[in-house]
Amino acid sequence: MQYAVGAPLPPPRGQASGPGAAMHWTPNPGGHTPPTSPPAPSAPPPAPAAPPPAQQPAPGQGWQGPAPQQAPPTPHGTDLTGHVPLPPGAPVPLPSPPTDAAPDAAHTAVAVLLIGPAGAGKTSVARHWADTRRVPTAHISLDDVREWVRAGFADPQSGWNDHSEAQYRLARRTCGFAARNFLANGISCILDDAVFPDRPVVGLGGWKRHVGPGLLPIVLLPGLEIVLERNARRSGNRRLSDEEVARIHGRMAGWYGSGLPIIDNSQHDVATTVRVLDDVVARSIASPPNW
Repeated sequence: MQYAVGAPLPPPRGQASGPGAAMHWTPNPGGHTPPTSPPAPSAPPPAPAAPPPAQQPAPGQGWQGPAPQQAPPTPHGTDLTGHVPLPPGAPVPLPSPPTDAAPDAAHTAVAVLLIGPAGAGKTSVARHWADTRRVPTAHISLDDVREWVRAGFADPQSGWNDHSEAQYRLARRTCGFAARNFLANGISCILDDAVFPDRPVVGLGGWKRHVGPGLLPIVLLPGLEIVLERNARRSGNRRLSDEEVARIHGRMAGWYGSGLPIIDNSQHDVATTVRVLDDVVARSIASPPNW
């Protein structure tokens, strides 16, 4: 006997199982069915109970099935992903007071803000630092988050105006929320941004407000020649003119004397700079900078 491709096989004769057990199996509705002996009379099945009033279909509508069950209320202040509760992100507090033992930056959950001009190597260093840590660590680049805006992107190179400033502030706030949520769930993070010492709009105040006082700002500031050389290897809207690079680098020199730790990576490759960064992070945990 042949059946349509994909059709379920009929149950063995005389047996019934599964959801269709109460239904008569008809493998070939249009074919000839040989006569069979009439089945023995049996008692009629009991009449089904009427569904509760809340489940009765409305006039003119078919049966819709039972009403969906409501999920149990979520505890206030928590977020749920599947069945795993996620602690809410709160402002990152100051590091705990140091103990007699030297802090182990490789195993400590921290939030680091890597500051520097275009071409300083912030992104490369931040990624390598996050890749090589012994604890889960995320890299959050403000430039990447700004460029999530596709249509209507306000490129600061075309002029710093209300639109570019609004998109910068929105990106910084988004990065701050992400950093707080990562830290609240045991994942360190390193953020990178070209923060200026003399420009409050793109200054440290916004980062402290959105992340918390426990954020560790560290400046990456190689010499001008190195920055110009690295910028020349860039492409797209990440590449700036030499004049703009020199102007930004000059303003970044204002971080000297600010009290923030500064790494001159002019003579360091990425791996060496990351080792220096680990040492600076350890010192910053032991003695948080005043900012």
